[in-house]
Amino acid sequence: MAYFLAKTDPETYAIERFALEKETVWDGVRNAQAVRIIQAMRPGDMVFIYHSMGDAAIVGLARVISEPRPDAQDAKSWVVDMAFVRQFKQPVTLKTIKETHLFDDWSLIRQSRLSTMGVPDTFVTWFQEHYPGNELA
Repeated sequence: MAYFLAKTDPETYAIERFALEKETVWDGVRNAQAVRIIQAMRPGDMVFIYHSMGDAAIVGLARVISEPRPDAQDAKSWVVDMAFVRQFKQPVTLKTIKETHLFDDWSLIRQSRLSTMGVPDTFVTWFQEHYPGNELA
């Protein structure tokens, strides 16, 4: 199982809406690097959901439930189906992540406009140690 991070503008698709819908097609990704990340996702992989506007933060968790596939609506994009797992009791803000300086080489810090990315194992371990109320399984 791998971990990924997917960004969404909460005005466009908030974690609360995802919680109500239970499943969604994750689409709208056109950046070539981010599309390659979607192509690498497999069923069972976990995805941190990140709200990119306002108080930027990791707000929840989803599970990949389909193989990635080309987007029928956009030849430059790929999509994957995700199932809502949980909204975190305590969001993890970008400010908090940056202040640790443990993840300065992560795309979340280095490439702030990248919408979909892998998550380093070191972040998953740190997250589990520092946010015990936000279970990952």
